[in-house]
Amino acid sequence: MKNIFKPEVTQEVIDRINKLTPESQPLWGKMNVGQMLAHCSVTYEMIYDGTHQPPKGMMKLMLRFFVKGMVTSEKPYKKNLRTAPQFLMTTEKDFETEKKRLIDYLSKTQELGEAHFDNKESLSFGRLSINEWNNMFYKHLDHHLSQFKA
Repeated sequence: MKNIFKPEVTQEVIDRINKLTPESQPLWGKMNVGQMLAHCSVTYEMIYDGTHQPPKGMMKLMLRFFVKGMVTSEKPYKKNLRTAPQFLMTTEKDFETEKKRLIDYLSKTQELGEAHFDNKESLSFGRLSINEWNNMFYKHLDHHLSQFKA
């Protein structure tokens, strides 16, 4: 798994995002490219913006015991997996706005660096190691950029 905390890897991901156009079409799935960019930003919204509520009760337990391993491991995502409700994008999204927003989140994450994320609490999964944060960030972006041939 590439390390998103390395500047050259972050730049590679940004370069892949910059290859996308409003006309980019997915190889699978229902989202258009603007929706995909907005979808990828949700992970960062949960960290930086406070716009999402933490899961409670049974949902919190399910996420930590059943979903965390899939999200934070190095095993690639399968195509057409079910999407968590807060990640669903059902309305149109402005491509340029979403592209800039995602790149800004990546830049902020790069500036903060991996030490910032060491043992940091995830809204959905509890405390994560640097490696788990990296896998979650990079794997999700790589999956969706590959979806759009970037």
